[in-house]
Amino acid sequence: MVYQLDLDHCYDFVMSLTIESGKIIKDALQGTKNIETKKGDWDLVTQYDKRIEKILIAGLAKEFPDHQFIGEETVASTNFLPELTDAPTWIIDPIDGTTNFVHSFPHTCISIALVVKRNIEIGIVYNPILDQLFTARRGEGAFLNGKRIQSSKISELRSSLVCIEASYAAIKSTRDLLLGRVEAFVSIAHGIRVLGSAALTLCHIAMGAAELYLSDNLYPWDVAAGVLIIREAGGDVYDTSGGEFNLMKPRVLAVGCSKLTPEVAKLIRSSDDKIYRKRIINNQDNSLESGSGSN
Repeated sequence: MVYQLDLDHCYDFVMSLTIESGKIIKDALQGTKNIETKKGDWDLVTQYDKRIEKILIAGLAKEFPDHQFIGEETVASTNFLPELTDAPTWIIDPIDGTTNFVHSFPHTCISIALVVKRNIEIGIVYNPILDQLFTARRGEGAFLNGKRIQSSKISELRSSLVCIEASYAAIKSTRDLLLGRVEAFVSIAHGIRVLGSAALTLCHIAMGAAELYLSDNLYPWDVAAGVLIIREAGGDVYDTSGGEFNLMKPRVLAVGCSKLTPEVAKLIRSSDDKIYRKRIINNQDNSLESGSGSN
């Protein structure tokens, strides 16, 4: 199918819808939230996540009836992640940083991207609490509140501010890997920061406020808009292995300067290998202990 798109109209329409939806977050920040959990006690959802996603999808579907949607709360409710096709597809996170939102911590945002033929064409990340509107169109640069932004040119890890999403240490199966990486980076980097919102963290890399962000435990709606924003600001996003980034299976290594990537990927591999070796030794020790008690 050939899709005829007026990207200017798409951008203007979704921008208006995003600004209006942002008022819900701003008005609700200090109010009472009905809190539920999804994949674990650390993964929260409120009535506002669901409400905003419904508003966004309903508005976009009415204006663009042939477009498709991948929304965080829709996927959570159906337990089905749609395939990304060539069709115009809106990828939506109604509230990125829900835990921040629940605690009235002001780093929370709406994140929306339009992907056409698997290319991210539009990216919007809007934090209505701090009045931060990050925007990008493919090939047209990245902006914060209408002012062009550029990523950092720092090319050495020892001079870099690194962002790591430490809350994923709540996942027991990968806790040791994450904490191993934190230990590895904190011993070399200029500093470590945790913001609690993948979309906003990517935007901080885009604006040059930090040099590096890494996380393996993300989804397309966490990163789609931010990936375009950081690339349009002069940075780039890779897989944490250092290879090509996969939007639908995002393991994020985002850098302001691509020269950082080989050093960072090497450090990640070294840290992970150390943890894997520890797991093997621990498993062997546990096996020996089990065997000694069998008699």
